[in-house]
Amino acid sequence: MIDHLPSISSEGPCQPPGARGEIALLLKHLGAAYNLARWLTRDETEAEDVVQEAYLSAIRHFAGFRGGDGRAWLLTIVRNGCYSRLKQKGASGRNTDFDEALHSAAGRQAPNPETALLLAERTELLRKSLAELPAEYREVLVLRELEQLSYREIANVVSIPLGTVMSRLNRARQRLQEAVLNRNSPVSALRQQLA
Repeated sequence: MIDHLPSISSEGPCQPPGARGEIALLLKHLGAAYNLARWLTRDETEAEDVVQEAYLSAIRHFAGFRGGDGRAWLLTIVRNGCYSRLKQKGASGRNTDFDEALHSAAGRQAPNPETALLLAERTELLRKSLAELPAEYREVLVLRELEQLSYREIANVVSIPLGTVMSRLNRARQRLQEAVLNRNSPVSALRQQLA
């Protein structure tokens, strides 16, 4: 009986030829897929579910992949899965906070407590400011600044013209800068203390 089970080191009857190579190609983009899903859904568990569904879909439809950039193809599937999930839940306007502390590299140690405190404050300020952006701006910023995709790759993932990518990135950066400056101003700090 056990002789009929596929071994881990060989392709079994359950997998089409080349499946291990296809999965390996997809697995190297797992971090990028999760990062995008996490920022779009603003929920760790939802992001994990979306990425899992996206990978299953990508594996099932790998024959439809026409070559080129596998990362952009996979991130397109993840992005579409995020928006489908948000529509189903009616949460497109949901404004839940994302806890960066849960997702940051816990093993890193700051040189001293003062530096660690300043870094934590800046990270929180940027995280909150990014989370406030509309999804269309947040997604292009995450794809460009965090995932280092080119403008053309972003255009392919988001299915918008290259010029639109550039203008959205410009507007997103401006709005992010305004949000950070407004949160960081002394007047804003005073308002928060009084509230």
